[in-house]
Amino acid sequence: MSQEPVGLGSPCVELDEPQPAPGRKGLAGQPQSSTMQAAVTQLLTLLGEDPSREGLRRTPERVERSLKFLTEGYRQDATQVLNGALFSVKHDEMVIVKDIDFFSLCEHHLLPFFGKCHVAYLPDRRVVGLSKIPRLVEMFSRRLQVQERLTVQIAETLQEKLQPLGVAVVMEAAHLCMVMRGVQKQNAKAITSSMLGYFRTSDKTRAEFLELIRHGTIA
Repeated sequence: MSQEPVGLGSPCVELDEPQPAPGRKGLAGQPQSSTMQAAVTQLLTLLGEDPSREGLRRTPERVERSLKFLTEGYRQDATQVLNGALFSVKHDEMVIVKDIDFFSLCEHHLLPFFGKCHVAYLPDRRVVGLSKIPRLVEMFSRRLQVQERLTVQIAETLQEKLQPLGVAVVMEAAHLCMVMRGVQKQNAKAITSSMLGYFRTSDKTRAEFLELIRHGTIA
């Protein structure tokens, strides 16, 4: 199920004291805190904390900045990310970018999952700048996600924008919702894949890709 962008509130405000009640000015005439900061303040209270104590006074502001950074993918699109980086090149061999670090937030518990992403494609008269592939992974990762959908989004976007002969994406990640809570299995990892074009129809092509991401090294 697709995830629609959500409103993320107004810019955060520098506050050194407990936040004002809604509809009032803050200290020294500062604007009132954002809706997101107010929600974090309420959450801290519901958890049994005192949002006005020294260590928590600026926590709502910090949480807002953190969440906006971790979900900035909602404010980006693939056309912007790949803009100006598509080139006509006579190259028909596999292109692989492996071991791309990624970090995302599980949409079920808002806990991080993170790991490595491996991407390959078979060009058909066009290639994309290599640095754009990690940027595309980052864009989709910085949204509330499930790993299965994240894997498919990366593959289908490259297929749409590049029109290659095939795309392959494999992601392996540790999920803190499994490590810290739930089954609490510290060494468990999830592996997902999406194979399009020749990577789906050709056993040889798919096997070559999987072998290279497992054991491929630079001489």
